Amino acid sequence: METALYLPVKRFLEELGFTVKGEIGGCDLVGLSPGDPPVVVIGELKLAFNLELILQAVDRAPAGDEIWIAAKMSARGKGRESDARYRNLCRRLGFGMLGVTERGQVEVLVKPPTAAPRREPKKRSRLVAEHQRRHGDPVLGGSTRAPIMTAYRQQALACASALADGPRAVRDLRARCPDAGKILLHNVYGWFARAERGIYGLTDAGHAALKRWPQPKIALDAGQPSPP
Repeated sequence: METALYLPVKRFLEELGFTVKGEIGGCDLVGLSPGDPPVVVIGELKLAFNLELILQAVDRAPAGDEIWIAAKMSARGKGRESDARYRNLCRRLGFGMLGVTERGQVEVLVKPPTAAPRREPKKRSRLVAEHQRRHGDPVLGGSTRAPIMTAYRQQALACASALADGPRAVRDLRARCPDAGKILLHNVYGWFARAERGIYGLTDAGHAALKRWPQPKIALDAGQPSPP
């Protein structure tokens, strides 16, 4: 699966100084460099180098400063990675090209130009914001079947965990989940039920979500999380 390529490519980019997270804004991976503003690296993964991989990278390119495509190296060395036309196309488009071996080693086949012009700053800003708000790296890049653990879903789960033992006031949740008011009001996933004004409880769907994505227990006291 494409997820098998994620960790080798993630390690490669981390060695270059980027903080990498998977499945950000539809991109298989997004890396940010230190500094403000950061350099935004977007990576797309496929099991083999093909036209679809190029087209995905073209679609993502306006939001990134540096674009990499990555795929498995063919066992006999007769894949697109050996096709000079394919490599030249990547150069013309300004894409980097990475080959991942069976042992998980990453080979640079084409280097991208540095600091490519950004043509969609709003989309780029959304990628950066989601990357920075997401805790850890909960999703392997290349995942297609499981729900994506976005920063929003992470905060919704934090709210659900706080309500697992019974209804609470919104103000009691804000220390742990700054967007608690909006999340409980909009109730996108159907996890929450209003008990009375300003107080919410957890639905059966919310309890099921906590079983699917267990959360650490944090005691709440007057709206403040207990010390670690």
